[in-house]
Amino acid sequence: VQLQASGGGVAQAGGSLRLSCAASGHIFSSYSMGWFRQSPGKEREFLAALRPSDDSLYFADSARGRFFISRGVAENTVDLQMNSLKPEDTAVYYCAARSGGLKYGLGDSFAQGLGINYWGKGTQVTVSS
Repeated sequence: VQLQASGGGVAQAGGSLRLSCAASGHIFSSYSMGWFRQSPGKEREFLAALRPSDDSLYFADSARGRFFISRGVAENTVDLQMNSLKPEDTAVYYCAARSGGLKYGLGDSFAQGLGINYWGKGTQVTVSS
């Protein structure tokens, strides 16, 4: 398995959850990795991306301030810390990886899902009010 997402579950509104995406070594060492989500009846939404090799970041405006992406504690992982959760954050969350970086406009194309090499299986996040 190239990407493995974990950490989903049920949280109360206002609570926090931390998702983790474990990648194979060759992905973590050179790819950009990020998180998307999709709710029923809605389009896929980009949240945040990180390139572990140079720590470059790219965020969706909607994610700034509540969602934080970082290298995980576990080896070859990228985590998404989600705070102040709202019922509208309920979705299936997917991690994704693409060869290359996030600088010089590449973050925008990553956010559009262009050229994604690997998708992880989604993990369900449910936020109750």
